[in-house]
Amino acid sequence: MRNQRTNRRHAPASRRRGVVAILAAVFAVVMVGMAAFAVDLGYMLSVKEELQRTADSAALAACWDYSQQLIDGADSDTAECSARLAAAGYAGSNVVSTEAPALHSNYSNSPAGDLVFGHVSDVYGANVTLDTSGANLFNAVRVKVRRDNTVNGVAPYFFAKVFGKTGQSLEASATAAIVRDIRGFQTTNSGQNIDILPFALDLDTWNGWVAGYGEDKWTYNEHSKTVSAGPDGKLEVNLYPQGTGSPGNRGTVDIGSSNNSTSDINRQILYGVNNDDLSYHGGVLEFNEHGKLYLNGDTGISAGCKDELAAIKGQPRCIPIFSEVNGPGNNAIYTIVKWYGIRIMDVKLTGPMNKKHVTIQAAPLVTSGVVPSTVTGTSSYVYSPVVLLQ
Repeated sequence: MRNQRTNRRHAPASRRRGVVAILAAVFAVVMVGMAAFAVDLGYMLSVKEELQRTADSAALAACWDYSQQLIDGADSDTAECSARLAAAGYAGSNVVSTEAPALHSNYSNSPAGDLVFGHVSDVYGANVTLDTSGANLFNAVRVKVRRDNTVNGVAPYFFAKVFGKTGQSLEASATAAIVRDIRGFQTTNSGQNIDILPFALDLDTWNGWVAGYGEDKWTYNEHSKTVSAGPDGKLEVNLYPQGTGSPGNRGTVDIGSSNNSTSDINRQILYGVNNDDLSYHGGVLEFNEHGKLYLNGDTGISAGCKDELAAIKGQPRCIPIFSEVNGPGNNAIYTIVKWYGIRIMDVKLTGPMNKKHVTIQAAPLVTSGVVPSTVTGTSSYVYSPVVLLQ
């Protein structure tokens, strides 16, 4: 009886080895399965990251191209077509799972589309709802990049195919936006200067300029960043005070101390307005609830600025547009109602009065520190950098 119990407790070694072999085989299958799952999961996460990177770059490219087309005078339909090509080009320059992805060919601008244009009311806020109802306000683009059965094919599995799974559908989306209407400028966290030229142009001349009154004697070459004589289809006006009446009140506005010296003005011409300048205005230079900003200034432009103005020819700057000015000389108070992006094309501040000029042309300026406006028409040709919203 004792021997029988002992035999039951001590099975033969061969039997024990058989059990271990079976367990090892089972665990090996489990381990291989877990490894296969980990490989496929890691690969899917990598593909998802590549899709997101592609969506980000395509959205940024499309938004900036759309804005540039509008700047150049294109209508919204033409701008959209160009921006779609830009998005497709940037998407195609990325690699997702060894292949350059294509964007879906469905060009519907419905909220569910793969490439949607719209308006975001608060670019720097938490709400990124895209309003697609008014093309004249569009300032944002949402791009979706997919790998599924309709475009680019599903992201393939490696080991899950053993279980009949061929791949997984993945997608990523990104929204990029730009501020098109600004109400002013504020100090920047980076300390970056803001390219405001402290000379004001009257609203009457600006309205005539927009309506088509002006000259076309100069050309700006975008590639060489140089100005040369000859027409380029873009009108110019003279920022220097000429004649009498409102245009004769054009002059320097004080951004910063109300007693800005010529050296202060020249510094702002060359390098822009800094945070210390803005601190004199409480850190922000913006229109009030009535759409007006009052700045002290001085009528006229000093010849002491000619070298600095000539030094920035071709470079984009922002100028204030004033509706009226009250008070004489350096006691003048300018009522600013608009911001406008320009570049200087030619400067002459010596010789006879009727020969003096600071010739300017409309030009897009991208700058930090902008304060978005909820009202359209507060600015033209002045924009924030393109930013990713989600």
